[in-house]
Amino acid sequence: MQKHEGPRDPRHDSRPPKRATTWWLKRGQEQREAHSTTRRERMQLVGSCHCGAVRFSVVAYAPVPYLRCYCSICRKTAGSGGYAINLGAKADTLRVEGEGNITVFHAKIDGEESPAERRFCSRCGSALWVWDPRWPELVHPFAGVIDTPLPEPPEFEHMMLGSKANWVRVDARSSEKLHDEYPAQSLEDWHRTQGLLDGD
Repeated sequence: MQKHEGPRDPRHDSRPPKRATTWWLKRGQEQREAHSTTRRERMQLVGSCHCGAVRFSVVAYAPVPYLRCYCSICRKTAGSGGYAINLGAKADTLRVEGEGNITVFHAKIDGEESPAERRFCSRCGSALWVWDPRWPELVHPFAGVIDTPLPEPPEFEHMMLGSKANWVRVDARSSEKLHDEYPAQSLEDWHRTQGLLDGD
């Protein structure tokens, strides 16, 4: 069983979103709408699976791969180093080649199937992106399959450390933030704090 402790995130949860999760994700959405009159050009990303059967492009509003997730689902489906990194992008900009080679997986949380859709290449198994019908305007590509050079993060943050495997060594600088569960800042919040978010 793949289990998470504490507040839930739509990428991992099958239950109706709790307050903390809703705040963590929706706060950024509200801030983007409030800043809609001062938008900058977003970052176009191109990605592919390992075998090349699936290729895609998407426009990211939060493209910096700074947040490492050590939860059991990310670790087992996408994180060979014990963690995985998701980016923030707009679902309506997603364009896919080789869609017939994609398979969808729904993780189980406490025995219940999550509505969040994790897409993989059915040929090579590469984890591609996560989409959740509860937040249909968003899509979260895995940083590991992005071919476009991504911005180098000024720092990393490490989340869901309460769920990390015992063999994983957290390679964190003394200034980097460590979280047993979810950070207070959403992807949008962090990018805005760093002056890196579209719309600032």
